[in-house]
Amino acid sequence: MVRDFAEGEILPEAEHVDKTGEFPLHTFKKMGELGLLGLMVEEEYGGAGADTISYALAVEEVGRASGSHGLSYAAAVSLGCTPFQVFGTEAQKQTYLTRLATGEILGAFGLTEPGAGSDASGTQTTAVLDGDEWVVNGSKCFITNVTYAGVCVVTASTDRSKGSKGITAIIIPTDTPGFRTAPPYDKLGLKGSNTAEIIMEDVRVPRDYVLGRENEGFKQFMKTLDGGRISIGALSVGIAQAAFEASVKYAQERVQFGQSISKFQGIQFKLADMATHIELARTAVHKAAWLKDKGKPFSKEAAMAKLFASEICMRACDQAVQIHGGYGYMKEYPVERFFRDAKLMEIGEGTSEIQRIVIARHIGC
Repeated sequence: MVRDFAEGEILPEAEHVDKTGEFPLHTFKKMGELGLLGLMVEEEYGGAGADTISYALAVEEVGRASGSHGLSYAAAVSLGCTPFQVFGTEAQKQTYLTRLATGEILGAFGLTEPGAGSDASGTQTTAVLDGDEWVVNGSKCFITNVTYAGVCVVTASTDRSKGSKGITAIIIPTDTPGFRTAPPYDKLGLKGSNTAEIIMEDVRVPRDYVLGRENEGFKQFMKTLDGGRISIGALSVGIAQAAFEASVKYAQERVQFGQSISKFQGIQFKLADMATHIELARTAVHKAAWLKDKGKPFSKEAAMAKLFASEICMRACDQAVQIHGGYGYMKEYPVERFFRDAKLMEIGEGTSEIQRIVIARHIGC
């Protein structure tokens, strides 16, 4: 179903959203109607109750059609819904998760700051109690979907003396006075995926708008990112798969020296490596998803899957451009878009370097 939808609804507008940077809100409304935005949410909250493997397959198919759609879809589910689903109170789930699952609203996840990227514990945004209200001040950068979101969960320091243990996750409806977004960033790739800065100036929300419990925000967001790495791994596989399929098609059609270039061993080796790496990355993503579904530890495997899948995605897209030769550098063919989209996979939801640190810690280093 997801593949049919992606090929019928998403693929035809992939080039348009890349050229214009226009966020495909109408498509996300359709995805909500199909149940894709609430794929992993329990049925009692309007979701489909599917497992993580199903979600990984869905992200891969959406990403195969359009990296921009894929990134915003992954963020809407793993970063928009998951914090409410895992840590929210019953009232918070009824208020927000039900609307997120059906696509009535989109959610955003405000963690990164200009001075707190890989070191998310360096959060400078503050939330101070004033009577029965939190007063939030600060900014967040590189936040996916936030221009079109109805609610945003942000991390804020509520007890500076405790460092990362004094960070709290605060729920902020995006129409709250003092909460605003800057114009979307002009990015290298994934141009149809909305990314913007958040500015919060004396934003006031009720005290019970804490997600879960006070001073547990850092731990909550780190757990959320573990699952998010599975989705970025799946998205990486989808983009790589698209680059591979385009390369096979072009190699079979392009004739040089009297035969298609697919007959040349140099091209065959490139395609063989791409196919092998993609299959291994897909398997790694599915293993991490399976472990998560079984309630087993999966942080190491999620980091491994995200690291390997993102790096082979970049490599596959690089080789796709090379196989296309001069045409690969032209916007007439989609591989240049895949190449631009792929780079963020090695950066978002934890850089490749951070993934290696996570893995090293899990193996006792």
